[in-house]
Amino acid sequence: MNTFEYVPLVIRAQLGDRVAFGDLVREFQPRVYATVLSRLRNVAEAQEVSQDVFLRAMRKLDQLREVEKFPGWLMQIAVRLSINRAVRRPHEVAQDTEIMVQFDGAETQPETQALLSERADQLRSGLAKLKPLDRETLMAFYFQGQSLQEMSRRFDSPVGTIKRRLHTARHRLKAHLEEFQTA
Repeated sequence: MNTFEYVPLVIRAQLGDRVAFGDLVREFQPRVYATVLSRLRNVAEAQEVSQDVFLRAMRKLDQLREVEKFPGWLMQIAVRLSINRAVRRPHEVAQDTEIMVQFDGAETQPETQALLSERADQLRSGLAKLKPLDRETLMAFYFQGQSLQEMSRRFDSPVGTIKRRLHTARHRLKAHLEEFQTA
């Protein structure tokens, strides 16, 4: 689709024409999906994030001032949401097959519950030893699920600074948690 074809659709969509927005979705969906999939490498997540991209675009379309830049603006949303999803995605951990075979869905063994409780206590102690800014940064990202952009606004700092704080705070927490391992 060339500029002359999508610009009128964008203008109509900005005025509330849902059919025009639907046409934009049909036209740009393959490109958005490909962009998201290339970053996440997971079909289900890519489909979900692609939908989120168009929902975000629909809500923010009135903020787009230069309608001819719609494709780049849309791709920028796709990249940002992909990065947010990738950062928030829990790390995959390979498990020993014996552990998986033993799991039968029943209640956790008392020893396991005690270990989990002890680890939670260690994590709380480790967090308590951190400086307030490190603790608040980790809590906002991991426990409150805030995105980097949300944290940037909350802490009134650029996203790059937030990333650095997260990195530093994780290393400091790791050091405190290693104290428990040696004890």
